[in-house]
Amino acid sequence: MHSRFNVTSALDYAQRGEIDAWIHAYLLAGEWANPALSDGLKLQRRWWIGPLEMALSALARSLGPEQGMEYQVTPENWDERTGRIAASLADPLTVPPLLVEYRSGELSVRDGNHRHGAMARKGWSTTWVIIWYNSEADYQTHRQRLAAAVDLTGICSDD
Repeated sequence: MHSRFNVTSALDYAQRGEIDAWIHAYLLAGEWANPALSDGLKLQRRWWIGPLEMALSALARSLGPEQGMEYQVTPENWDERTGRIAASLADPLTVPPLLVEYRSGELSVRDGNHRHGAMARKGWSTTWVIIWYNSEADYQTHRQRLAAAVDLTGICSDD
């Protein structure tokens, strides 16, 4: 993983109120580039929380070999890619946070599904995420629930 895009750098941007800049720079760089997601995120205002550490089990992947996945890949593709990523994982702080969309109470992984699978394969139980919200109402509702369990100072859109 590129050292410029890790949890530490994302936290630094978030604390300066610039997480949006980090996200778009990340999505437009490297072998993982996802310019379509960057473009889509720019279509409307988004509210952000993160990076914060969450249980892998609290996140719903949108890509994988399982039936019913929004983006289904072959088991061979999944195993090869998650295996390659898992072999490179050593320190959770060196991995880019997963980009997660809040969807009607569900946290859907929109960027980082293979990393999620690799972390699970490696035996990790948590990961770092940046959550986006498509409405202020969703942001406020979920933020209140998160704030009961996590210190959100410096990692929210309006901090």
